[in-house]
Amino acid sequence: MAIPYSLALVLLVPLVSAPVVYFLGKQMGKKIGWVATLPLIVTLLLIFSVAAEINGGGSYSESYAWAPEAGLTFGLLADGLSIWMLITINVLCLMICVYSTTYMEHRFEEEEHETGVPTPNSAYASYYTLYLLYAVGMLGTVLTTNLIQFYLFYELMLVPSWALINNYGYGERERIGMMYFMWTHVGAVILLAGILSSYWITGSFEIAALSGVVGSPIAGWVAFAILIGFFTKMAVFGIHIWLPYAHGEAPTPISALLSPAMIGIGAYAATRLVIIPMFPVFQTFSLVFTLWALVTLVYGGLMALAQDDIKRFLAYSSVSQMGYIFLGLASAAEYGVSGAIFHYITHGFGKCILFGVAGILMAQVGTRSIKEMGGLADRMPWTTVLCLLGFFTIAGVPPTMGFMSKFFIFSGVFSSALSGSPIQLGIAFVSIVMTVLTVGYSLWTVRRIFFGPLPENLKDVKEAPLTMILPLLVFALFSVFIGIYPKFVTDYLLPFLANVF
Repeated sequence: MAIPYSLALVLLVPLVSAPVVYFLGKQMGKKIGWVATLPLIVTLLLIFSVAAEINGGGSYSESYAWAPEAGLTFGLLADGLSIWMLITINVLCLMICVYSTTYMEHRFEEEEHETGVPTPNSAYASYYTLYLLYAVGMLGTVLTTNLIQFYLFYELMLVPSWALINNYGYGERERIGMMYFMWTHVGAVILLAGILSSYWITGSFEIAALSGVVGSPIAGWVAFAILIGFFTKMAVFGIHIWLPYAHGEAPTPISALLSPAMIGIGAYAATRLVIIPMFPVFQTFSLVFTLWALVTLVYGGLMALAQDDIKRFLAYSSVSQMGYIFLGLASAAEYGVSGAIFHYITHGFGKCILFGVAGILMAQVGTRSIKEMGGLADRMPWTTVLCLLGFFTIAGVPPTMGFMSKFFIFSGVFSSALSGSPIQLGIAFVSIVMTVLTVGYSLWTVRRIFFGPLPENLKDVKEAPLTMILPLLVFALFSVFIGIYPKFVTDYLLPFLANVF
């Protein structure tokens, strides 16, 4: 049975904890990172209580008075579509917070060495405060039931993540932070235009009322505006420019959340706001979006092969993986959309492992250049195994969960293509062949970093501390467990989407 007010508490606990963490952090310094994990543990327990309540195809909702004179209520909903999004976001935020306790200490030591200025306690306090607000934004976006509320949480994801890049990133972090802010904010403004247009048609900001857009002469434009807002966040081809720069210069724990957790929320939102309520409209875009998805996954994979910087390599890999998620959505089929949401979970855990490994390499080896590494497997056995499992997860190699998520995506794509045009069938065949590209750049990168001769200057490299290894090990074990028992995910997803298609 769910704890009363569970969904409201999922948002309130980290939100109220954020200023507490800030004021305590000014006294505690780097130790405040452990305090910041506590609200995330509480929210995870709350989410698990809700998951037990809705198992078997149910839903759990809460509604609070907000602006009744404007017809607005503060609605929160957890169902088969959103529950695993919530679990994924919360688990990633919790374990990356643990990872941050060591990584950010290293990051601040780097800055001290560069500037000669000691790191004040307020730097730790601000980092973990912004981190909790960022988590609230992601969780709120998934829980909301009305469009104004959705937009506010959507922007709440943007502001703390921009501040984290701007204040704690690398290199030209201020310029890159502004690029990230402008690109994603422009996407949000286009989304807002779609939201306001839908209100003009339906007279309601409730997400459930979006079905009333179908049949309007401008339904296609409304759906397209909303989708472009989400596709900007997903960084699909053509509107992906910001992603490699943001990942490259963001502090690595934030890169780990930007890529797996935040950008994939665009896929969830596209499903919730367009595919479900406006399915006939979305179907008209299916062929174009399928082609766009193919270009995205191929482009991202090829660009990844050309990178030497480990973080930019992973950024382009994320573009490619968003192509697979986009492909599942574009299929407009039950299994395809299920696979897209499933692959969000896959990409979340797999890419968090890989960005965590990148952070370990930066901290322990002292470089981001792949060509400057090699032969590290003997020195860093745990990191090597985790890196392999991370790549296996995103590449879809059994027994990781990536195999099942891609199986669902391709099942949906082929079922749609067989009843569609020969062009769609051709795209389906090409897309499944292109999985070889993911496997190729994955194994090639592992070989370059961990095998071959060990450079003379790396002979004293040591394995990472437990606080950096353990979170990644949790992600890896989770990937294998869900890969073997996918019903823990599909028992929620499939019954929900079966009622839609």
